[in-house]
Amino acid sequence: MGLAAFGAAAKEEPPDYGPTMRFVVVRSSAPGCEPNCPEWISAEGTIDAGTPMLLRRLLKTLGRRQLPIVVNSPGGNVDAALQLGRMVRKNKLDIAVGITEFSGCSPAMKTCRDNDGKGQPYSGVAPYFGVAHDSGAMCNSACPLMFAGGIRRVVGEWAYLGVHQITTTFRREKLLYRTTYRIVNGKKKVISTKIVSRKNAGSYKTYEMSKAVEERLSGYLKEMGVEQGVLGVMKATPASDIRQIEPEDMLEMKLVTSLDSLDLLTERTICQHDPVPVNCREVPANGKPAAVAAVVPSPIAPAPAPEAQEQEMRFVLVRGSNPLCNPDCPEWISAEGTIAAGTADKLRQLLDTIRERRLPVVINSPGGDVQVALGAGRLIRERGLDVAVARTDFLDCDPGAVGCVATDGLHAGLTVDAGAECDAACAVMIAGGVRRLVGADAHFLVHSMGMEGKVRAYLDEMAIGSGFFVAMQSAEYAKHRELGRDELQKFGLTTGPQSVDALTGATICRSAPRPDNCRVLPAADAEAKASAKL
Repeated sequence: MGLAAFGAAAKEEPPDYGPTMRFVVVRSSAPGCEPNCPEWISAEGTIDAGTPMLLRRLLKTLGRRQLPIVVNSPGGNVDAALQLGRMVRKNKLDIAVGITEFSGCSPAMKTCRDNDGKGQPYSGVAPYFGVAHDSGAMCNSACPLMFAGGIRRVVGEWAYLGVHQITTTFRREKLLYRTTYRIVNGKKKVISTKIVSRKNAGSYKTYEMSKAVEERLSGYLKEMGVEQGVLGVMKATPASDIRQIEPEDMLEMKLVTSLDSLDLLTERTICQHDPVPVNCREVPANGKPAAVAAVVPSPIAPAPAPEAQEQEMRFVLVRGSNPLCNPDCPEWISAEGTIAAGTADKLRQLLDTIRERRLPVVINSPGGDVQVALGAGRLIRERGLDVAVARTDFLDCDPGAVGCVATDGLHAGLTVDAGAECDAACAVMIAGGVRRLVGADAHFLVHSMGMEGKVRAYLDEMAIGSGFFVAMQSAEYAKHRELGRDELQKFGLTTGPQSVDALTGATICRSAPRPDNCRVLPAADAEAKASAKL
């Protein structure tokens, strides 16, 4: 018999960061996205040895669907993170750092069952409902290794991606074993060795990255097309600390593929793009998912026209039709509908046609694309235009109706703030106005939104008080907060207590100085137009 005690091989063991990672399919609950909404995989929690199996199981259930992953994780097991990254790359998935806020039913609720019937099964998966944001989200420690596997990889300005040195734990065991041998020609020949017992002999940790581990991580990063600078930052940061990598540095290291936020993958308006992103799925009123949206995009028949409030924003030149103003009447630009990809370009084209004329913009919008709203707001400020929240009642014909032709390029109408709204991204567009007015009967609603860094910088640029940004971000995405006139004026979003009448009222053209948006038409023409409008 022989006795021996020796140390076992090193085993990487992460600290306890809380609940292990769980994966669930989520469908956007953002207002106005139905029937075609983006979906994603929410991945939240600590990465442990069993995490890759959970993702593999979910991906198998999804079949060929390629849903982006929205991850929020403090880190965990390095080997598991490498497996996850390779799995993400093999399945050609995009990934973003973000937090999913669930609407109503959440995975943590044991009684949660298909969101009380709102969710329809797809390939055996009944999605939860929610919205994703990057404020306060993290991907730290081993998580960036998983993150590196994404095809498109985005980290918003208010999300955190951090790395540090790997902690390796060595476990010692005392082994008692029996060896049987035979003497052959005077030499000892081992016949068999059998372990009789094992005893824990303690453990110790090292915070130095071994050559073998460094080579393995270096090879993985090269495999994923990420620069070795990431590994350098990991080695230089103590395990007791965390080094947040700045967005520009992540881009230089090719750890991110762009400086976009997760809105690129989960924002409600992305399903209006052409081509339709692969993570969009149409669920018509009958509740049966459309087959086209379930796989890769392919040519489809035109969808039914959306309801008026969800139409893409249109810009129309309008002349006041109140008889009290003839022949010198105010004119304005009516802007109604959802802020979408082409909104800023359409506004620029219209402004180019009226050249030096400065007409106020009367806006009625449920919101939409934040990035586009930033561009439209800057264009409004660049041209020195005033804005107001109100709707335009057209008295000749609705510009969207077939056969409706404007006389001399102008529609006849009146502005009314009752029932008008400015919601979410619309607030960003409004902030660009020189004078900014919201009447007592108009509704001004805000909620938290992505691209926080860009929005904050934009509001500073427009000289809007920081209180307005705080008010926006304090409201949950799915729960809008309505701001009153006093609050809007206190925050500096509005420039005074007036309503839209200060810009489009029938008598403003008699005031001195005379507003820029007033124009005299020949008397005979004006009288003819007035009788027709009445």
